[in-house]
Amino acid sequence: MRSPHAWAIACRKPSGEVSTHSEPLERLSEKHKWMGWPVLRGVITLGHAMTLGFRALKFSANAALDEMPADNSGKKFEVTGWMATVNIIFSVGFFIFMYKFLPLVAATELKRVNPVFGERIIFNLVDGAIRIALFLLFIWGVSLWKDIHRVYEYHGAEHKTVYAFENGDDLDTASVQKYSTYHPRCGTSFLMTVMIISILVYVVVPAETFWGKFAARIILLPVITGLSYEIIRFAAKHRGSLFALMTTPGLWLQRITTQPPTDDQAECAIVALDHAMSLEKQRGGELVIA
Repeated sequence: MRSPHAWAIACRKPSGEVSTHSEPLERLSEKHKWMGWPVLRGVITLGHAMTLGFRALKFSANAALDEMPADNSGKKFEVTGWMATVNIIFSVGFFIFMYKFLPLVAATELKRVNPVFGERIIFNLVDGAIRIALFLLFIWGVSLWKDIHRVYEYHGAEHKTVYAFENGDDLDTASVQKYSTYHPRCGTSFLMTVMIISILVYVVVPAETFWGKFAARIILLPVITGLSYEIIRFAAKHRGSLFALMTTPGLWLQRITTQPPTDDQAECAIVALDHAMSLEKQRGGELVIA
């Protein structure tokens, strides 16, 4: 859980104990005003969120590994900083290959089969449809894994807890469990919005060669990220707007990426939010979800 000036994580160890960690955060837009400019703030926020995400994964992995027996030398295995760095590099590389390179290859091959697919609008619609199809297939495929399904349950616990907090309810499992697991400010909705916005942006790019199109997809990724962030931000505040309709597919996708949590999982989300807000209060910040 993250507030404007703090973040916290809670995870349940195999023993049943809830392990927590919280830290203060510097709000970059307060130190550097340009980082708070529209579109730019979306890129900064995404980069910061990715960093915190991998730090959280590192903490949770080490919390589980802590209960494993030590090796012959008495040392316990733990996830290190360089392992997380390699993970980030691999993840970014996988994203570019899976959702930028492969769809472009497939659309280019279709253009060779039938020239009609070479028309700019049709080409980018096909490219976008393939990209979204690959994304949906990946999300659905990993959901079949037992461990990932459990992750999706914790994702649902996060959303329920955030809803309860934003509506001013008591943060207990009974109150939290009343809420939906679908929330408009979600990473899943963000990724789906990126997929949709990218189709519109690529249509106006004049590149004609394969590598020119591929380079444009890499170069324009920060722009698309920033635009998507602004749309989701606006849609969350104006639920009845046209922009809110663009985030609807992301809400549909949460039928896969969020699942009803158990009370134990909801408790973890509550503990994480309590720790984040406690630290935020100490720093004198506004008690809101960042």
